[in-house]
Amino acid sequence: MPRRHFRGHVRRYSVAMSSAGAVLREAVVVVLLLTSCAQAAPSVAAPPQTSARVAASADGLTLDGRPWWPSGFNAYQLATDWSVNEGCGAMVDLDRYFAALPPRSITRFDAFQALAIDRTTGTLNFAPMDAVMEAARTHGQLLIPVLAAQDGACEDEQFKDRYWYAEGWRDVADARALVSFEEWVTRAVDRWRGDPALAAWEVVGEPEPGVCGESCDWTARTCPADAASVLRRFVDDTGALVRSLDASTPITAGLTGGGQCGTQGDEFRDIAASPYVDIVQYHDYGADGVPLPGDRWNGLERRLTQASEVGKPLLMGEIGQNAGSCSTLDHRAANIETKVAGQRAAGTAGFLLWAFVPDPRPGDCTFDIGYDDPLWSTVTRLGSG
Repeated sequence: MPRRHFRGHVRRYSVAMSSAGAVLREAVVVVLLLTSCAQAAPSVAAPPQTSARVAASADGLTLDGRPWWPSGFNAYQLATDWSVNEGCGAMVDLDRYFAALPPRSITRFDAFQALAIDRTTGTLNFAPMDAVMEAARTHGQLLIPVLAAQDGACEDEQFKDRYWYAEGWRDVADARALVSFEEWVTRAVDRWRGDPALAAWEVVGEPEPGVCGESCDWTARTCPADAASVLRRFVDDTGALVRSLDASTPITAGLTGGGQCGTQGDEFRDIAASPYVDIVQYHDYGADGVPLPGDRWNGLERRLTQASEVGKPLLMGEIGQNAGSCSTLDHRAANIETKVAGQRAAGTAGFLLWAFVPDPRPGDCTFDIGYDDPLWSTVTRLGSG
């Protein structure tokens, strides 16, 4: 997730970085007092409870029992509702967005606790996220809710470090949070399990248990020797929690895949081998028009081999290329078509582009994909929903 698009400005962060700053342990007591008053708002519409529609195997993905090679977008802003929450970017017309997609697409979106905190009452209010689920369900689309971001964007703006992955996720360490991340996962899975729009659960986008130095910029962070084991325990523990509440919906590990802390070289395979990972991911930036980017240790070709070795499909969870002032939209679309075609031939399980926004900035060099972008045709033609 290389960029966030806010109400008039953009915050840039690297896909290769993800660690946390110092946690505010002294805020725990105050937050716990607030938590006791938090009440969840009723759903916009109660989803019908069904068994999981998506299944994953070494052969790829299936939807309703039929082979499925999905396409779609990352649309992190979908749960933004300024009448309820602080938001994450611009508000989106949900019906317009989901109606514009080809049938049975996947959208990956932010389902963070911060977006469920009512800015007026200070209590939990699920209505904006329930609305996303309902709109997707109405239009026959599929969703991957991402329950937290590594870099804290649109949450507490703090990188998640080794401590957070080792034990902090069980605590209410963020003064802006009402419940611990463990409790947030529990509430989210309990609320949306069985929804026909649910494709998979993603606990953390681009996890990386590094240690911050003078800052949490990637140049100032270090990777502890036990990073891979800490991340594996986190994946196992959170995966076991998800599966205890929802036994059938796949769990996807939102790994960047390029050799980040905790997933370097063969460490990626160890994370993918977790019994609580059904789908692995790779995020592709900076290799425009190249189907199989990266080196022989951490490149996409190596990740495909590792995923095959443990019998898991690999989804291209993010593919991004800049356009606007730095390149034409048509040139970007041509590069991504070349990339996706080569990746499918190499054995990927589908692709999602970064990132749809309702208010693209053609005068800037960005990853923005608006409604008029030719990449909508790419998503329609290259996916097989």
